[in-house]
Amino acid sequence: MTTIIKEDDVICSVADALQFISYYHPADYIKHLAKAYEIEESPAAKDAIAQILVNSRMSALGKRPICQDTGMVSAFVKVGMNVCFETSRSLSDLINDGVRHAYTNDSNPLRASIVFDPLFSRQNTRDNTPAVVHAELVPGDHLQITLCAKGGRSENKARFVTLNPSDSVVDWVLDTVPKLGAGWCPPGMMGIGIGGSCEKAMLLAKEALLEPIDMSNLLSRGPKTPEEEMRIELFEEINALGIGAQGLGGLTTVVDVKIKTFPTHAASMPVGLVPQCAANRHVHFVLDGNGPAHFDPPDLRDWPQVALDRTAHAARRGAWT
Repeated sequence: MTTIIKEDDVICSVADALQFISYYHPADYIKHLAKAYEIEESPAAKDAIAQILVNSRMSALGKRPICQDTGMVSAFVKVGMNVCFETSRSLSDLINDGVRHAYTNDSNPLRASIVFDPLFSRQNTRDNTPAVVHAELVPGDHLQITLCAKGGRSENKARFVTLNPSDSVVDWVLDTVPKLGAGWCPPGMMGIGIGGSCEKAMLLAKEALLEPIDMSNLLSRGPKTPEEEMRIELFEEINALGIGAQGLGGLTTVVDVKIKTFPTHAASMPVGLVPQCAANRHVHFVLDGNGPAHFDPPDLRDWPQVALDRTAHAARRGAWT
């Protein structure tokens, strides 16, 4: 059975998704950040986490950006082989139209940060296009899109290395992370991609950041695989470095560490590392031919008490309603 997907449904869904993630944190991140706030012992770091939580809830209330750097858009697309698009335009064109609509939205304009010529003029494209699009054909009759909008500070801290097969990935990560400083705006996540080729390892690392945050569950039940053991080891060792929230020290630098692997050449071990900042903007949706995607806002009561107390009198005015 062929699924017909209209171009406007793609454009509208992408635009709505990018607006959605500009002011709503993922619920799993809020849950883990609230736990970090509870256990934090450093007054400066605890206050920094509290400010992130308060800012997050105010952004959700007012539908205003979590961070002034509203990011460069990456789209990870899986096109079912039974999908047919009702358009004469490319998939990248449709996604870029959605980006354009989102970032020039009159009710909540987002900062355009993309420059057309990376080498010389570096002239701003003024609508945050183009997005970086990764697409693959898969079995099925749906269109799956995962979007992330990653800020420049955390993107600039991405690193790559080709290790010898006998080298320790853990040692390399623990040597590399302190050199990143706090410019990637922790507390956030570390995505680590291992294997494939040089470009595949980096792609794996970024894709890893899109997975649900589940470190609390992993710690509770214990590891079942060597990769899960490595995740826990890196989570504990990175947090033991003492970088902490916004670089102010403390117990939590990362709320999770994600690892994705891929088969590689016998002589190689490419490793990519991509940090994710405290904005942590990403969302996944599916189109099945029945119109644009719908995004359910989080329950604002799920924010921890510190955020509820400090935003008790926050008001929505004008376009904020």
